[in-house]
Amino acid sequence: MKAGKDGLDLLQEIDRLAQIPWQEIPKADLESRLKWIGVFFRKRTPGYFMMRVRLTGGRATAAQFRALADIAERLGNGVVEITTRQQVELRAFQVKDVPEIFEKLKGVDLNSLQTGMDNIRNVNTCPLAGLTRHELLDAFPVTQELTRIFLGNKEFTNLPRKCNVTITGCLENCTHAETQDVCMTPAAREADGSPVSGFNLSVGGKMGSGGMTAAVPLNVFVSPGDAARLAAEVILLFRDEGPRGETRARVRLAFLVEAWGAATFRRALEDRWGKPLAEAGRDVRFSRHADHMGVTPQKDGRSAVGQCVPVGRVNDKHLREWARLAETYGTGQIRLTTGQNVVLPDVPKDKVTALLEEPFLQEFQPDPHPVQRGLVSCIGTDYCNLALIETKGIAKTLAETLAKTLPPDLPPVTMYWSGCAAACGNHQAADIGFQGIKASVDGKVVDAVHIFAGGHTGPDARPGEKIMELVPVDMLPEVLPALIKNLPMLKKIRRDTEAEKRVLMIPMEAVYE
Repeated sequence: MKAGKDGLDLLQEIDRLAQIPWQEIPKADLESRLKWIGVFFRKRTPGYFMMRVRLTGGRATAAQFRALADIAERLGNGVVEITTRQQVELRAFQVKDVPEIFEKLKGVDLNSLQTGMDNIRNVNTCPLAGLTRHELLDAFPVTQELTRIFLGNKEFTNLPRKCNVTITGCLENCTHAETQDVCMTPAAREADGSPVSGFNLSVGGKMGSGGMTAAVPLNVFVSPGDAARLAAEVILLFRDEGPRGETRARVRLAFLVEAWGAATFRRALEDRWGKPLAEAGRDVRFSRHADHMGVTPQKDGRSAVGQCVPVGRVNDKHLREWARLAETYGTGQIRLTTGQNVVLPDVPKDKVTALLEEPFLQEFQPDPHPVQRGLVSCIGTDYCNLALIETKGIAKTLAETLAKTLPPDLPPVTMYWSGCAAACGNHQAADIGFQGIKASVDGKVVDAVHIFAGGHTGPDARPGEKIMELVPVDMLPEVLPALIKNLPMLKKIRRDTEAEKRVLMIPMEAVYE
């Protein structure tokens, strides 16, 4: 299909496709190529489409949020999803409206290109890049440069599979960098007797396709000035040498790295680069993870205020309110996190209290209960035909129930939901992760989950391990309080057993004990 016509060619055909019934659009265009321009046919809602809008590094403006709100209200169903890639998805519009949406996006410097299928997805970085005191360097310009290199460039539109990229200078592990195909994290080394700041390069991280795999360090240090071009060379190496013709579940970059090994991959990359690559520097990150919620002092004396958006689902009215707050209390800037949350930066000290007293911050709180603060969810069966269970409503209701019974001074806990094994909710990167499944109870098929525990990213990244199977969703209010209470113990048990390579499985009755 890709050899027959590049997906970006649909940009020249969209006006024609918009004028015919959606049922008459060729199947390859309808179900696949349209994704190259960010338009997704949804089988659960025939005739209605989703659009994924690229926001490099999660950055947006008040004007852009208002434009997105207008599109969602007039042409969609008002629903807007904040994703774990720091971007947004618009719901339930018709293909006839795509040209108008494109013009509206173009007017505020937004686009949806290459946000689906075998492309480089939205490039992630710390949402407080350039602002946080806890960063080695501002990586946002690097993400911008990389995006300029590949966006609209057909050299990058026929990869074996999708490619996720994170480039971050944050010391607080806020982006799940190790789950990415291309991962650049802050590092320091000496050159000519002087300290130099840059990035260490790892490759081959992923979620789904057989479970979470942590990116493999390549023993490469790269300066900020070379980082975008080196990331592009990694991706082109994947394009040229990555596996094709196998099942699509086995053609991510991780499988090329697995087949070659890090040393061979590094040599091939160095050959493409045309000069020796510097050896890795010292990883300067902290062990802790930050979600950038609440009030965070900026380098310039102003503050960033992060608001929790449980499961990331909002509507057009919410976008307009964030636009108003960004202009009233800040500089009109808005930033999104990989935790599906919103940050309003550049708030002067004398305006912070007034912002915190806004009624809107009671709905999307800066300091919610710990079980709500770390809540993430994929789309679920509402719109995704791969999902096995509904996720967002269950996750949000469950967290609200737990918040009423569990103490507010609990240690922070992340709970991530994926509706299937594709792991769009990053469930294996959480303290507690849920993977949707169906189970049979007394002869009746019910929504259930596999439960994972102990996953995290950062310098010591490791996937969450399955500890319970086929737990009916209706039982979670009884199961989770004990699991959350004993999470530190479970993490210790896992550390103690990991050297023995034993799998830790907990029968449900043991949770009560």
